[in-house]
Amino acid sequence: MSEDFDFRKWSHKAADWSADYLNTVGDRDVRPKVKPGAIAAQIGNTPPETGESMDAIFKDFENIIPDGMTHWQHPRFFAYFQSNAAPAAQLAEQLATAFASQCMLWQTSPAATELEIKMVDWLRQAVGLPDTFKGSFQDTASSATLCAILTMREIALGFTGNKEGLFGKKPLRVYASSRTHSSIDKAMWISGLGQDNLVKIPTGPAPLFAMDADALKLAIASDKAAGFQPAGIIICVGGTSIGATDNVAEVCAVAREEGLYTHLDAAWAGSAMICEEYRHLWRGAEMADSIVLNPHKWLGVAMECSLHLVREPELLVRTMAIQPEYLKTHGKDGIVNFSEWSVQLGRRFRALKVWFLLRTYGLDGLRQRIRNHVNWAEGLCEKLRNEPQFEIATDPVLSLFSFRHNPQDGRDLDAHNVALVNAINDDGRIYLTQSAHDGMTIIRFVAGQFDMKAEDAEIAFEAITEVAQQLG
Repeated sequence: MSEDFDFRKWSHKAADWSADYLNTVGDRDVRPKVKPGAIAAQIGNTPPETGESMDAIFKDFENIIPDGMTHWQHPRFFAYFQSNAAPAAQLAEQLATAFASQCMLWQTSPAATELEIKMVDWLRQAVGLPDTFKGSFQDTASSATLCAILTMREIALGFTGNKEGLFGKKPLRVYASSRTHSSIDKAMWISGLGQDNLVKIPTGPAPLFAMDADALKLAIASDKAAGFQPAGIIICVGGTSIGATDNVAEVCAVAREEGLYTHLDAAWAGSAMICEEYRHLWRGAEMADSIVLNPHKWLGVAMECSLHLVREPELLVRTMAIQPEYLKTHGKDGIVNFSEWSVQLGRRFRALKVWFLLRTYGLDGLRQRIRNHVNWAEGLCEKLRNEPQFEIATDPVLSLFSFRHNPQDGRDLDAHNVALVNAINDDGRIYLTQSAHDGMTIIRFVAGQFDMKAEDAEIAFEAITEVAQQLG
């Protein structure tokens, strides 16, 4: 730290700015009205040769950055899945940053490691899973899914893949719903298994669009007959596009018959399982070999914090651990080194924000937020269903549903609904995203921002119907 930098002063300034921002973020447009390149044009083209004053830097921050940001903490952010950062979790993140810890080994951060063990177990208990599950905090669900597919690969190859590679070996197959997340496809790329070996299984009817178990069995049998080697199954609960949810118990039963590893992707919906009344959506989850859910989505833990639970940690560690001499801890028994549970060697102190969040709001407080979001989304869905020219494309799964606007005048409805979602977002009051469902363009709505209130759902109804009327 340079002698002329007053860390205490500017830390207070940043804290005050952050508090003011959170108190007024609802007054801003959710998505900024900027054109590509507008922000970059305000940033210097070359790095400074000498240091500048923090007064000048902070002034530029205030003048350039906030008006160029999409405000994910806005109470009317209804696009994608929310990336919440509850104030208590933000405070913990500041403290974790002060430590600037590298939490790769127990010895490099004993408190961080042991707090992570406890927070993983708190969350396991919160979602009603048995104590046979252990786990860690990954950065995102994409990393947890990659770890799961790598584990499937190594089990199928007798743990020879890391050493020998995949050349000359029988192609491995992984199975997933046709409505699963694109992170599964990317994990197939990175793991070396290849896109073509991800077998997409057709799904059943509304409202859950679950993987067809009979089609899954047929695909496995066909692959075996064709000389492929099945390795594992990805189970989806609360898919990103429309909330598609597989029958977990049914798929796990198929997996056990076939001796296949299962990974349950409940990145968004998993947080809702702190409410017992929603657990029917993942009935049978205790049968899965690994599970991922993202506290940084719906629970309010700031990015990045994905909970990766496994029933047999030794399989994950055998897949992921590499132990050069400089990473060994001598003379300490019974320790956990979480870098051996992930792709990353370097790890942040993620458990601190989980600890602060759970103690500040309690499970009851978090449950009430989730229940509110579900109720408000269901209410908005019904109001739109009763509006002329609106069609509900997919019914609510938790707090996610989708709709279309149909002026019934012969226009191209896909193009019209793309224009509608763009116009709604340009309006600024709310932020939505489009998706595709059964060959048609739909508009998604998902409630889940940490500080959302009932009136925000009412504003969403007004914005959607008013902008649609203007376009119609």
